[in-house]
Amino acid sequence: MGGLGVDVALPYRWIMRNNITIRGQWMYPRHAVPRFIALVRSGLLPLDYVDITEFPLVAINEAIAHAATHAGAFRLTVLRP
Repeated sequence: MGGLGVDVALPYRWIMRNNITIRGQWMYPRHAVPRFIALVRSGLLPLDYVDITEFPLVAINEAIAHAATHAGAFRLTVLRP
C-alpha cells in the first residue's frame, strides 16, 4: 500500500523490446470498498473486536499520546472533527 508523490522514469526502449506490461492500482480495486461495507452491514464481518478510542479535534495532543501508548492490531485512535 502506498505510492509515490513523483513521476517515475522508466526505461522505455527496454520495456518495448522485452514486451513488458506495467499496471498500477491504488491499494484496492474500486469494487472492494462497497463489498467490504456490504459484509459489515450483513453481519458477516462483525466489528466488535475493534477497540476504538475517540478524541475531539481540540484534544489532538491527548490523542497522539494515546495512540503512541495504545498501538496495536485492531486498536484505533480516532480524531473527531
